[in-house]
Amino acid sequence: MGALHAGHLALLRRARHENDRVLVSIFVNPTQFGPHEDFKRYPRPWARDLHLLAQAGADAVFNPIAAELYPASTGGVRASVLAQPMLSQGLCGRYRPGHFDGVCTVLAKLFNVVGSCRAYFGEKDFQQLRVIEAMVSELCFPIEVRPCATVRETAGLAMSSRNAHLSTRERQAALVLWQALLGAGLLAQQGERRVAQIKKKIRQVFKSEPLLKLQYCEVCSEDDLQPLAIVPTKAPYARMFVAGFVGQTRLIDNLRLL
Repeated sequence: MGALHAGHLALLRRARHENDRVLVSIFVNPTQFGPHEDFKRYPRPWARDLHLLAQAGADAVFNPIAAELYPASTGGVRASVLAQPMLSQGLCGRYRPGHFDGVCTVLAKLFNVVGSCRAYFGEKDFQQLRVIEAMVSELCFPIEVRPCATVRETAGLAMSSRNAHLSTRERQAALVLWQALLGAGLLAQQGERRVAQIKKKIRQVFKSEPLLKLQYCEVCSEDDLQPLAIVPTKAPYARMFVAGFVGQTRLIDNLRLL
C-alpha cells in the first residue's frame, strides 16, 4: 500500500533476482479498512515511493485510483472474494471484521490484471500470507506465492509503513512487541511447552510498558492458524502472534517459537 520501507524493497530485490520482469502495485485499498481505522491518515508519499522503486529496479508501477478497481458507477463493491474463515476469523480478523475479505478482493483484481506470475509477500503479515495462499489455491489462480522473511530495524522493530506515525518515545515502546516475542521463543527453547505458561510470563513483559496497549497475544499453528495448547517440536510449528496499539498506531508482529 505504499509508504515503502526496507521490507518492501527486500521483496523487490528478491523478485528482481528471481524474475525477468518486476511489477509493483501501490494502492491503498479502501475495502480492507474498517470505519474507524486509519485509511485517511495512511501515509501516501508517492514521489518518494516512485524514486525508491526506480532505484531498486522495478520495471513498472501500477498505481490505480480507487474508481479503476471499484468503479463508481456500480454504487459500491458488487462482487467480492471472501477469505477462508478458519484462517481469517482469528487473530487480526477478530478485531478487524471484513479486513481479509477486502485483502482477498483487491488481490483477486490485481492478480487478474497481471496474469500468471510470482507474488511476493512478507511474513510480518503472516495471517495475511496464509489467507492469500489459501485463496490462490482454492480459486486456481496461476500465481506462485513466495513468502519472504520479516525485515527489522536494528533494534528489532518490524518494518511497517505505520512506524512513520511513531514518536521517538513511542518507537521505544513499540520494541516491547519484539522483546516479548524473543522472550517467548527463549522459554520454548528452554523446554517450556505449555502455551498458557508462556503467555502468562510474556504478558508481564507487555505490562512493563505503559504506552503499549496489548490487543492480543496468541500462539497458533503455522499451518491453519488455530490456537495451540502445547508447543510442538516438529512441523507444523507454533508461531506467536502479537498486536497492540502504541498511541494511535496499531502494530503487529510474529515469531516461530522453535
